[in-house]
Amino acid sequence: MYRKIEEEIEELKKRGNAVILAHVYQRGEVQDIADFVGDSLELSKKAVSTEADVIVFCGVRFMAETAAILNPSKTVLLPDRNAGCGLADMATAERLRELKQKYPAAAVVSYVNTSAAVKAESDICCTSANAIDIVNSLPHKQILFVPDRNLGSYVAEHTDKEVILWDGYCYVHENITTAQMEYLKVKYPEAEVIVHPECPTGVRHLANFIGSTSQMSRFVFQSQKKEFIVGTEDNFVYRLRKDNPDKIFHPVNTLCKGMNEITLEKVKFALERNEYEVRIAEEIRMKAKNALKF
Repeated sequence: MYRKIEEEIEELKKRGNAVILAHVYQRGEVQDIADFVGDSLELSKKAVSTEADVIVFCGVRFMAETAAILNPSKTVLLPDRNAGCGLADMATAERLRELKQKYPAAAVVSYVNTSAAVKAESDICCTSANAIDIVNSLPHKQILFVPDRNLGSYVAEHTDKEVILWDGYCYVHENITTAQMEYLKVKYPEAEVIVHPECPTGVRHLANFIGSTSQMSRFVFQSQKKEFIVGTEDNFVYRLRKDNPDKIFHPVNTLCKGMNEITLEKVKFALERNEYEVRIAEEIRMKAKNALKF
């Protein structure tokens, strides 16, 4: 179905010495043409290790910004300039500076789902995979956690520190309700429930496993169970089915608009025109890089 455009993308990629990175929330056909598919942490590491001159980041803007922060000598392209993250947009550097004055003793731990400007105002960044470990590794007794209140509350359940929550959320996960999850558990009684820690507290408490997408992938692969209800963005089910063809997965009907902005046509356009390049002011880049210690 997509063979012609896939071949064109492959040729353009070779010609430009480019690498394509795709988040697991991307459309299935975009995942299929990527050199690497993973979550934020995995893709950040791939961005650093690649020898390509051009990184085409099939994700949302904050992810491409992170790649640009870590790879100042490379060209980082976001195939759709409007591929944004509603959660990241809920936090601003100006507001964070105000809260830092209000809580001077607190360490600022920013989720990687933030802008470069917010990262630059942070002490350290975390991902959903390592948020608990990051918070517990700090000597501070008080943590200002930015910007996801659900991930922050999950961290608070696993630390003795005082966690001050920014009032932000990911609508993709906020849309998953306890009533919906209880209905699916009744409908699929043999299924295990796996959810992302960005889900609301009530949904998390109904889960058999809570973790980042990479952690969920490992859990599913190692599990003896054959059926799963997947509490995160629906495109992740495409990856799970591809990696575990002998298992059954039930999505929960929630999609990320920003992630779904990217298509094969836009990836091709990005490679043809070298657009849309993501650039970070050097002062902000250096401060943000200092916070990206993972």
